[in-house]
Amino acid sequence: MNQYPRQFPRLKGFFFSGAIATTAVLSLFAPISDRSVFAALQDSPKSVVDEAWQIVNREYVDSNFNSVDWQAIRQELLRKEYSTKEQAYDAIRKALEPLNDPYTRFLDPSQFQALTSQTAGELSGIGIRMEINDKTKVLTVVEPIENSPAFKANVKPGDGILAIDGQPTKGMSIEQASELIRGEVGTPVTLQLSRDGEGVFDVSLTRAQIELPSVRYTLKQEGEIRVGYISLDEFSSHAAEQMKRAIDNLKQQNADAFVLDLRGNPGGLLHASIEIARMWIERGEIVHTIDRKGGQQEFSANNTALTELPLAVLVDGNSASASEILTGALKDHKRATVVGSQTFGKAVVQSVHSLSDGSGLAVTISRYYPPSGTDINHKGITPDIRLDLTSEQQQRLETNPGLRATSDDPQYKRAIAILESNVFARRSPNQQAKPISIR
Repeated sequence: MNQYPRQFPRLKGFFFSGAIATTAVLSLFAPISDRSVFAALQDSPKSVVDEAWQIVNREYVDSNFNSVDWQAIRQELLRKEYSTKEQAYDAIRKALEPLNDPYTRFLDPSQFQALTSQTAGELSGIGIRMEINDKTKVLTVVEPIENSPAFKANVKPGDGILAIDGQPTKGMSIEQASELIRGEVGTPVTLQLSRDGEGVFDVSLTRAQIELPSVRYTLKQEGEIRVGYISLDEFSSHAAEQMKRAIDNLKQQNADAFVLDLRGNPGGLLHASIEIARMWIERGEIVHTIDRKGGQQEFSANNTALTELPLAVLVDGNSASASEILTGALKDHKRATVVGSQTFGKAVVQSVHSLSDGSGLAVTISRYYPPSGTDINHKGITPDIRLDLTSEQQQRLETNPGLRATSDDPQYKRAIAILESNVFARRSPNQQAKPISIR
C-alpha cells in the first residue's frame, strides 16, 4: 500500500514544467520541392533542424509566431552548414528564442529521454532515490521505491553507495551515478554499499521497469474527524490510477474528508489532470482548450466521481499547469475549498515530439481555460482562502519536510479547520465520530 510514512524528495524532471499533450509523435518533413535541398538534408544534422522548424510551423499556437518571419528563419537555418549535432542543436535553440515562449523548447537526447521517463512515470533501473550527503559528501540512498529490485534486496535509507559496477562514486554527481545505474531491463548491476554496523558489502541487482510513485497518502485523525491526506507530486501517466487507489483505500478506512496537496506540483500530462478531476467532480466542464485556428475542445466530468466527501486543496506559487487545471475545475464547481498562495499561472499546453536522431521538441499548441473562462495565464488562480507562508515558515517546512501536513503547517492547519466545519455540518446530531488507530 502506497502510504505516506515520510516526506520523500520529489523527482522533478528538468523539463517537466507544464501540461503535456497525451501523444508524442514523430515529425515528418513537409514537402520540399527542391530535390537538391532535400538531398542535402538527408543524413545530416541539418535534417533535425528542419524537422524542428516544420513542427513549429505546423503546430505552434500563435500563427503569427510572435511577429517573427518564420519563413525567413527557415531560409537562414538551411543556408548554414552544421558539422556536428551540437551545432544543429544550438541553431534550433537560437531559432526558437524570438518566439519568447519558454515552454516551446528543444530537448537534446538525454533531456528528451528524461522527459519521456518522467511523463511515463516509469524508468528502467533498480528503484532508489539518491542524494549527496551534506556532511559526508557520500552518495547515499534516500529511499528504495516500494517493490523495486532495491527494495526487495533490502537496500535501506542511509546506505552509502561507494561504487557502481566497480566504479568509485567519490566525486560523482547524482546524474552521473543515475546514468550508470540505469540500463536495459533484465541486465545486472552491482552496488558496493556501506551501512552503519555492517561495514562494506556488495549487492547484485537486476534492472527492472520501475513505476514511480506520484501519489502518497495516509489517514490522519484530526480532532474528531478522519482526514484522508493525499499528496500529488506530478501528473504522470500512472498518476490517475494511483490517485484512484488512494481515494478507494482512504474511503475503506472511513475517511470523513480529504486534503489534496498540490503544493510544488509543476504539472504533467493533460489527460491525467482530466481523469483525476473526474474522480472528484460528478458533472460539468473541467477545462477547455483553444488552438491556433480558434478551434475549441471541451473536457467534462462523466458521472464517475469516487466521492462526495468534503475536500480542501492546498496550492502555492509552484502549483502550475495541470495542477491549475485541476484546481480551477474544483474551485469553479465549488467542489473544494482552495487554500494557500496564488498559483503559478501557466495556461498553455504543449505536445512533445521525438526527432529522428533521438532528440525532441516541446511546442505550445493551445491555451486552456477553467470552467469560468477566466484567463489565468501569467496570473494564476487565487485561492478561496489566501494564506501565504512567511519566509521563515517556508524555510522551516523545506528543511523539516516531516512537518508538512501537521499542525506546524499553517496552510494544512487552516484546511483542517475548514473541513471540520464541513464534516460537522454534514453529520446528524446523534452521529458520533469513530476514532482510528494508525500503525
